[in-house]
Amino acid sequence: MSMWPVYTGTEQPHDGVSRLPDPPPWRAFDGGPALPLPPPQDGSVSPDWTHRASTYRATQESVDLVNAALVLRRPLLITGPPGCGKSSLSYAVARELKLGPVLRWNITSRSTLQEGLYQYDPMARLYTASKRAGRKRPEEAGDADHAGDAIEDHLRLGPLGTALLPYERPRVLLIDEIDKSDLDLPNDLLNVLEEGQYEIPELVRAARHTPTARLMVSGSEDSAVVDRGRVRCRAFPFIVLTSNGEREFPPAFLRRCVPLRLRRPEPDHLEAIVRAHLGDLDGETKQMIATFLERSSMGELATDQLLNAIYLSRVPGLAAESREALAADLMAHLGPSAEFHDF
Repeated sequence: MSMWPVYTGTEQPHDGVSRLPDPPPWRAFDGGPALPLPPPQDGSVSPDWTHRASTYRATQESVDLVNAALVLRRPLLITGPPGCGKSSLSYAVARELKLGPVLRWNITSRSTLQEGLYQYDPMARLYTASKRAGRKRPEEAGDADHAGDAIEDHLRLGPLGTALLPYERPRVLLIDEIDKSDLDLPNDLLNVLEEGQYEIPELVRAARHTPTARLMVSGSEDSAVVDRGRVRCRAFPFIVLTSNGEREFPPAFLRRCVPLRLRRPEPDHLEAIVRAHLGDLDGETKQMIATFLERSSMGELATDQLLNAIYLSRVPGLAAESREALAADLMAHLGPSAEFHDF
């Protein structure tokens, strides 16, 4: 049975991830016990995510490099202009390979490694403990009195921390806009991405009297057991890091990633994207695509600007002159101070 490609870039979900070859010896992980992937549940996958996954149109280059990242157990670093589908690729891979809901970590200038791994609220725990200690009538105390007082009740795994649990199949993690992070974050990620494991110091210290803890995970109300405060992956997660190219990354970080540079779609590819989102192309739609391509050669435009303009042009009752004016406004060139949001 062929092991390549596992991800094909087609719309049909399949179990091809089971054909992944064994990892390279330097990327083999043995965390356990193995956890099943969480099934999609009501509310865990939004209609927006489903639409983005099913309408994504991959290029051959992106298919090849996604498979390289899967086989090598390395993060995929996607760089490209806004609106070229960087974040949507992660949803498409998760859908096709049936890898469960995508975990998402949206990066800001204040993001830290600990935030991605876990969150701990010591003040809430202190408040709970002090409230219990202040009881005046001991006969009121009982098992329920200790609810919320354990350290595990004030810890929750973050997106990265959840992705590194010992799942039997890789979880998909989107680390969005890594180039907006503090300068130290890429370097802080190095050891975790290389070793596929991390520790929660608060649980390590408590392990002598509380060896296991059940923690809430990111993205759902599910929980997972952590033994002695240590988490080690079993199937290295499929990690997608996106960047708008606003900064350079350290060489040590870059060599641990599989790089993918997304470019502006060619005309045929752009038509396929529009068709996937909005159906058949009529004459007016084709003209708007041609106008978009012409304007994009003179300045920066994002594909979602075109999709918005085409969608509005199809609203019943909108006069032709209004459609043209709105299309011109929506397909205005993006300035350096514009807010970018990947489609």
